[in-house]
Amino acid sequence: MAVLVALGAFLMTLVGGWTAQRVTDRRHLVLGLAGGLMLGVVGLDLLPEALAAAGTEVFGVPAALLLFVAGFLLAHLVERLLAHRQAAHGGEEHDGRAPEVGLTAAGAMVGHSAMDGVAIGAAFQVGGGMGLAVSLAVIAHDFADGFNTYTIASLYGNARRKALLMLYADAAAPMVGAASTLFFTLPEPLLGGYLGLFGGVLLYLAAAEILPEAHHEHPARSTLLCTVVGVAFIWLVVGLAG
Repeated sequence: MAVLVALGAFLMTLVGGWTAQRVTDRRHLVLGLAGGLMLGVVGLDLLPEALAAAGTEVFGVPAALLLFVAGFLLAHLVERLLAHRQAAHGGEEHDGRAPEVGLTAAGAMVGHSAMDGVAIGAAFQVGGGMGLAVSLAVIAHDFADGFNTYTIASLYGNARRKALLMLYADAAAPMVGAASTLFFTLPEPLLGGYLGLFGGVLLYLAAAEILPEAHHEHPARSTLLCTVVGVAFIWLVVGLAG
């Protein structure tokens, strides 16, 4: 059952990526929506789950929050190092961005989608009702995952073929994750730490890259509206799943 439900996540991810491709003439709106979806996922989905799962504290601070900050700094460090390497070797950049950063970020999205599949499988191990609730949340926000995976890979100047490859990998990841729960159980603290780290990476991409690019030389009102819609959509998904 968990793997069949993950098939719905596979299809929803592809729909999100297809949507991101079809609205290239309104790129600033696409990026504004992507930024809102990412902010919503971080603040309303990832961080609450991370804090609940990784409940331990390190020197008075929840471990999930420390990893959240570490993820933000890690994303910034990786971007700077890759951009410096590109410049030192005379490599091409896309508007000052290293394409490897986009692929790395998209790869992180794939890893997150695999963990979504693990969450589905683990929830069904608890019970059918829990499994369906988690599946609803995963399937709904996998639209955002597919949308963001394609957008991030493309924003950093990667060829359409590479962006599509990352999209397909992101779509398949939930099924792989769900199937893996037949063989092992992921400790809750480890899952919480991962979610915190990934949340920091995602926040950096949204705040430092996606949203500034969305508002670059474009009217702010419509773009800002798309960002708010993206956050509200994730809020609705989280509320329905709860």
